[in-house]
Amino acid sequence: MNIVAELSLYPLKDGPVPDIIEFIEEMQAQQGIEIVTNQLSTQLRGDFDAVSGAIGRCMRNAMAAPNTVVLVVKYLNVDLEIGRSPSLTPEA
Repeated sequence: MNIVAELSLYPLKDGPVPDIIEFIEEMQAQQGIEIVTNQLSTQLRGDFDAVSGAIGRCMRNAMAAPNTVVLVVKYLNVDLEIGRSPSLTPEA
């Protein structure tokens, strides 16, 4: 089953931006997923096991770092195209 997940990583203190950049770069190196990053979030698309596994591996490393962070993840059990804004009007 293919899914889409949207992630946002936030430092809880005055954490350095490089921590977030390293998290995104590690996510981009994961196999079997499509990834799109913008200013607000990172979107992943792929098989459930590949997406959830990538999130788990990258989050484990982020949680092991000395800075306190929070990761917000939304899962959608529909295989949607990522990387472009959804249409807000029905197709004619």
